[in-house]
Amino acid sequence: QVRLVESGGGSVQARGSLRIACVASGFVYSSRCMAWFRQAPGKDREPVAIVYNDASSTWYMNTVKGRFTISRDNVKNMLYLQMNSLKPEDTAMYYCAAHFLDHCGVSPEDCEYWGQGTQVTVSS
Repeated sequence: QVRLVESGGGSVQARGSLRIACVASGFVYSSRCMAWFRQAPGKDREPVAIVYNDASSTWYMNTVKGRFTISRDNVKNMLYLQMNSLKPEDTAMYYCAAHFLDHCGVSPEDCEYWGQGTQVTVSS
């Protein structure tokens, strides 16, 4: 059974930091690109960061570059997102996602498996 379980969300003041994590099981984690997406109320789900299966490359949406860092541990089947200098506009539900094999794109349609999400709320 495939599972992606996020943790570490919460409430933080602007300019604060949070690290969210995702543990994967039920598939060959090291073979997949992994991503963090987020969705705010009334908005579309958007890609935040992507990491290649071997962590050799990463991608970030423009508004989080220099503030967020995606990383993975292929031994522990873990995915992380370190978020620094948080802003109120970062408030959203954050989702961990595993891409289809041989995919590594920015669309939600590129992802086969999804977690249930963890809420991040940033107050001003």
